[in-house]
Amino acid sequence: MYKGTDKICDLMSREEDAIQIISRFGLEMGVGEQTIEQVCAAHDVHTPTFLAIVNYKVFKQKALPADIDVPTLRRYLQNAHNYFLNFRLPRLRRALIEAIIPADPTTKIPGLILRCYDEFVDEIRTHIEHENAGLFEEHEHDDERITSKLTEIKNLIIKYYPGTTTRQTDGTISEQDDTITYLLISVMSDLWHTEQDFADHCAIEDDILYPMLTKHRHTTKQQDTQRETEELSSRERDVLIQVVRGLSNKEIADVLCISQHTVVSHRKHITRKLNIHSTAGLTIYAIVNRLIDLNSLE
Repeated sequence: MYKGTDKICDLMSREEDAIQIISRFGLEMGVGEQTIEQVCAAHDVHTPTFLAIVNYKVFKQKALPADIDVPTLRRYLQNAHNYFLNFRLPRLRRALIEAIIPADPTTKIPGLILRCYDEFVDEIRTHIEHENAGLFEEHEHDDERITSKLTEIKNLIIKYYPGTTTRQTDGTISEQDDTITYLLISVMSDLWHTEQDFADHCAIEDDILYPMLTKHRHTTKQQDTQRETEELSSRERDVLIQVVRGLSNKEIADVLCISQHTVVSHRKHITRKLNIHSTAGLTIYAIVNRLIDLNSLE
């Protein structure tokens, strides 16, 4: 397990899987002999959050520290999205075209393979758009289906790609055909690594990002509800006091010199904020919060 006191250069040189994560936190090369803590601090990256992602990637460690920082998680997620959409996938498409298009021009197979790849990219784009919108639950179980698209593309090339190699009279292969063969081998390797990288990214989302972001949303919602409960406006407190005293809407309107419609509106807001619907409950709230004197009720 990596710790904050470990040198980050050791992490970067030993763990191929950690390189992508480091870049997605916005960390750079040229780290010298600095520790993970020092580099994270210099780039305003929350060290426990960084270590949680790295140790999950390298050691499949799912035990999360209690102080994971949600803004740092969001930054990681956004950088990963930018990497896939703006660099990795367009670059892979260019390599795919360069490797498969030189096939026999009379066959439609290379074009169909490219169409399959474009459909895969469209699915990833939709997946990422849902994530950016916070709609995690709607696509969480689509990860395996999306990554299987790349497996399908690899199998199509392996089984059905028509090839371009022609042997010369002496049995050798031309230098041009050699280059095309090497390009095809390279793009197959890129497809495999992209498939694995995206699968790992989805696993990190499912096991770390989604649970923490969902917990954060729930906590924030509770805090917002509590804040609403505690913050009745001055006029709402005035209306609440008159309700507790037993006045009708018309009587409250006359006492406070407002319309009955405004009284009704204030009462709705009071009920929503306090989540209290009965007069008895409102009376208890008013007493506990010292909005009314018990003697005035008598």
